[in-house]
Amino acid sequence: IRCWSNIPFITMPLSRAHGKSFAHRSELKHAKRIVVKLGSAVVTRGDECGLALGRLASIVEQVSMLQNQGREMMIVTSGAVAFGKQRLRHEILLSQSVRQALHSGQSQLKDMAIPVLEARACAAAGQSGLMALYEAMFTQYSICAAQILVTNLDFHDEQKRRNLNGTLHELLRMNIVPIINTNDAVVPPPEPNSDLQGVNVISVKDNDSLAARLAVEMKTDLLIVLSDVEGLFDSPPGSDDAKLIDIFYPGDQQSVTFGTKSRVGMGGMEAKVKAALWALQGGTSVVIANGTHPKISGHVITDIVEGKKVGTFFSEVKPAGPTVEQQGEMARAGGRTLAALQPEQRAEIIYHLADLLTDQREEILLANKKDLEEAENKGRLALPLLKRLSLSTSKLNSLAIGLRQIAASSQDSVGRVIRRTRIAKDLDLEQVTVPIGVLLVIFESRPDCLPQVSALAIASGNGLLLKGGKEAAHSNQILHHLTQEALSTHGVKDAVQLVNTREEVEDLCRLDKLIDLIIPRGSSQLVRNIQKAAKGIPVMGHSEGICHVYVDTDASVEKVTRIIRDSKCEYPAACNALETLLIHRDLLRTPLFDQIIDMLRVEQVKIHAGPKFASYLTFSPSEVKSLRTEYGDLECCIEVVDSVQEAVEHIHKYGSSHTDVIITENEKTAEFFLQHVDSACVFWNASTRFSDGYRFGLGAEVGISTSRIHARGPVGIEGLLTTKWLLRGDNHVVSDFSEHGSMKYLHESLPLPQRNTN
Repeated sequence: IRCWSNIPFITMPLSRAHGKSFAHRSELKHAKRIVVKLGSAVVTRGDECGLALGRLASIVEQVSMLQNQGREMMIVTSGAVAFGKQRLRHEILLSQSVRQALHSGQSQLKDMAIPVLEARACAAAGQSGLMALYEAMFTQYSICAAQILVTNLDFHDEQKRRNLNGTLHELLRMNIVPIINTNDAVVPPPEPNSDLQGVNVISVKDNDSLAARLAVEMKTDLLIVLSDVEGLFDSPPGSDDAKLIDIFYPGDQQSVTFGTKSRVGMGGMEAKVKAALWALQGGTSVVIANGTHPKISGHVITDIVEGKKVGTFFSEVKPAGPTVEQQGEMARAGGRTLAALQPEQRAEIIYHLADLLTDQREEILLANKKDLEEAENKGRLALPLLKRLSLSTSKLNSLAIGLRQIAASSQDSVGRVIRRTRIAKDLDLEQVTVPIGVLLVIFESRPDCLPQVSALAIASGNGLLLKGGKEAAHSNQILHHLTQEALSTHGVKDAVQLVNTREEVEDLCRLDKLIDLIIPRGSSQLVRNIQKAAKGIPVMGHSEGICHVYVDTDASVEKVTRIIRDSKCEYPAACNALETLLIHRDLLRTPLFDQIIDMLRVEQVKIHAGPKFASYLTFSPSEVKSLRTEYGDLECCIEVVDSVQEAVEHIHKYGSSHTDVIITENEKTAEFFLQHVDSACVFWNASTRFSDGYRFGLGAEVGISTSRIHARGPVGIEGLLTTKWLLRGDNHVVSDFSEHGSMKYLHESLPLPQRNTN
């Protein structure tokens, strides 16, 4: 804790040796000293006369938050000219109106022309008001601000430069936020010069160059340049095919075409890039981002410091492999080539991958052993997750069998005609299956997921981006290598990409122009986070697997314990494991009930009592905290219901629409349950664990969906396809079908072509 003016501030352990910029966005959270440069377009209103007060207040709030975390914040601001122009216009109008009223003797005023205002005069009139506004805003957060006006001479005169440096350091030491601006009231017009050639030479001719010079002079960790565009584009923003550059490296200038400068201010994007590269050369990291967009301006600064993918990040360290954006484009191009292959060729790739899983068994298990040893040494994974991480010979054999099932069932998945209609004579319409596009599959601690999902993507002709957990890095690497080896047999190696960069999952979920569907495979928390983070991209999956087994009064004694044991104990960490056991009230205190309890005790299952069940017992197990709980371990809840109708109501209220089971010999009761439970999978006298793509004969699954749109339940090849319409005509136009036209609609259903059942 440090104090200034009796106000405590919680400080963060932020320190790093200056001299080298951060290599990755994820490191920006360690930035201690930060300069925020506010461009004229950010600070001023759209009419260029006056300040954008709401935007400015939001920026001050973010800077204050970071300052109170123990960081040292500085602001380089524009806005004095715009603020002064507003004040001077008001004064001129007032003065003209008084003179005109006196001169004419009339109260009615004629139209008055406002003269062109000189920028230096506007700056002189606006500086005091701008600073007063900043002081008032920072006071709301118990932070003091101080104004510093500089010119080029303050950097090139050695004594003045030392004085400026000393003043800034003293202000930062006292937890004061310096507000720096060029002294536009006296600064000479910018002249062409040979600046930006090296770390020791730069002219302060706009606030971009001022911010860069200041950042290097003060050994700043991070310079944030806010403008009215999202960042740096490879061509002028708004032009066709303009793409935002996520990371910009020195030497990339040749690949960029600069447009015009912003509506206000001295510099354009070219000036910002030159200043940013100069600061980068001096050891300061730089991000150029949009400070005017209403959806992001309220958190743009804090998002950048947290390492989120916002704007353009300048880095001197170029990664060895492609960026995730490049991988997305490669996956899309590879997926289209994959979809154009013959079905036999796609099947051949999957068969080859299945063979590689068994042929390269030793190498795969060796890589998996490294992951297991690292996970155990770090002690960060719970036992259920360690089980998911582990591969074995039997698992690999099962994987290979599942892949061969996918290959066999994929022969007519893409391009299959599912509807044919004769619209009119010689005008036929077909609806055919096509790939969705590019899939992003995010999975935790399950390397066996990689070949499964890859095979399904190959069979359905989709491009694929895979993001696995770092705990399975070695296993994922070799499995992806084998997948690409199989894909290479038909020249489509790029269709499946493994994301190995430091991309945060939240950033991947924002790539709506590259990704068509996100499929999370992991904990309920992971799924919820992805559903929350996804911006404009549909997410297929389920956040929870709260599966129920209802034991009816007509249940078979032999079946009950077997099904319950398998549902709960066979693999308790699975999303299709039993979590709540519903028992008909009439079964309490019967031999069957005793057998169920004895079996759960033998299997060491911890029992939690639901409210109604607890009310029947004198000494009950711990009462459940919530009936909507997914335990993922050897634990379950037992609750009592009075009827099958009440069981259905309980499932609808507390379930997650995943998998629910009834155990009964009464067919009428079973059919009622099957028809009325609104879940993705509903079973009669069968374990919840059958809810699985492999067990359904789908070969494998990309996940289990509880969504009500598109795919539901275990999702195999069919769930990764959509459709398109093909219309074949012969000089047909809609006007021919008008009231007085020569043609009539037929809308006849045509037979479908025979499916390949081999």
